[in-house]
Amino acid sequence: MQPRRVMATVLTVLVLVAGAALWLWPDARKHRAAAPPPAPSSAAPSPSPSTALPYPYFTPGTCFDHPQLSEVITKAEERPCEQPHDGEAIADVVLPDGLTSDTQIGRALRDLCKAPLADREQRQGGGGPYFGFPLGPYLQYYQQGMRQATCTMTVSNQQHGRKLSGHLT
Repeated sequence: MQPRRVMATVLTVLVLVAGAALWLWPDARKHRAAAPPPAPSSAAPSPSPSTALPYPYFTPGTCFDHPQLSEVITKAEERPCEQPHDGEAIADVVLPDGLTSDTQIGRALRDLCKAPLADREQRQGGGGPYFGFPLGPYLQYYQQGMRQATCTMTVSNQQHGRKLSGHLT
């Protein structure tokens, strides 16, 4: 055999052996890329009490104060329903896919909360006016797959307004 041919054969064998050794070496496989995470689901489950969303979310029947209605707080907070409070959660909804702005999210929230609000307002038998005050994600959270939102009802739509003093009927 010619020396060049021998050298080429030896190099080929060495490359194949090195490649096989790297493939079979236990630590070599640890550095392979992981599969991408699954895409967010449009049918996101309701958060459990242990799941904290980065925006206000309350289950139906929960009474609360909100900074847009109470100037003494900086974030929405649960309150006892027997004490004065801004509003009560009346329904939880899931936003649809495909929204691309905070304005679209706001419209979708108002549409989703329209029927629960009308139903609950009718059950009150007067004492209004009542206002819908939907709580849901900003676009940045929506784009991360957070679709849960809360429909609420209040008796004021501004700070220093009337407060509820018990559960809605």
